[in-house]
Amino acid sequence: MAAPIAVPSCLGNMRLLLERMCRPRSLRSFLGSVRTILAASLSSTSLPEALIAPASNSVASRLSPGLSLRPEFITPAEEEALCSELEPVLRRKRYESGHWDEAIHGFRETERLHWSPEGSAVLQRVRDAAFPPGESHLSLVHVLDLKKEGYIKPHVDSVKFCGSTIAGICLLSGSVMRLVSVENPEDRADLLLPRRCLYVLSGAVRYDFTHEILRDEESFFNGQRVQRERRISVICRNLPVS
Repeated sequence: MAAPIAVPSCLGNMRLLLERMCRPRSLRSFLGSVRTILAASLSSTSLPEALIAPASNSVASRLSPGLSLRPEFITPAEEEALCSELEPVLRRKRYESGHWDEAIHGFRETERLHWSPEGSAVLQRVRDAAFPPGESHLSLVHVLDLKKEGYIKPHVDSVKFCGSTIAGICLLSGSVMRLVSVENPEDRADLLLPRRCLYVLSGAVRYDFTHEILRDEESFFNGQRVQRERRISVICRNLPVS
C-alpha cells in the first residue's frame, strides 16, 4: 500500500503514537490518545485522516463522500451497558466457523428489536448521526460478535437485506477494516476502527468497494500492529429499495 495521505498539523504526533503501538499495552494507549488529538478537528461528518491509509489521494476522494468515522462516539459507560445487555443473548449461542455466504468466520450473531432505554438512546444517536431525517430503517439491529480468531472476508453487503447505508459501533476491541475497489483491486484503503467508534458506509462505498475485518495476525495499520481481541459490532441499516 502507498504512503497515507498527508495529515493536518494538529495530528503531527500521530506517527509517534503509531510507533508506540508495538509496546506492551500500546493499543490501549494509542486509542486513548486518538480522542485527545482529534477532538479539536472532529465534526459529525468528518473522516479523520490519521485513521485512514488510502493507496492514493484519488481513492481517498472516492471514499470521502460516503465514508464517515467518529472515534469515541459512545462513552465507556455506554459500551459497558450495551455489552451487559447483549451478553446474556450471545452467551446462549455458539461461535460459528462459517457464514451462509462464507464471508464471516468465528462469529456469533443476532438481530435485536427490543432494547433497554439506555441502548435505545444510543441507537437513536447512531441513526441521527448516520441517516438523513425521515429515513426508513430496518427495525432489527444486527449484532455481530467476532471472536479474537474470527475475521470477515472481503464482501459487498447484499442489497436484498439492507439499503444504501450501514452504520456500526465497535465494542470491546479496535480493528482494521480494509476497503478494496470492486473494479480495481489496487484502489484500496485501510481504516483504523478504534474501540467505541462509529463508522458509516454509504453510497459508492457500500456498492463499489468490498469491506473486510482483518484477521488478528494480519491486523496492521501503516505497518504497525493493531492487536485484535473479541469484537462486537452493533449495526443499524436503512431499508432496501423495493
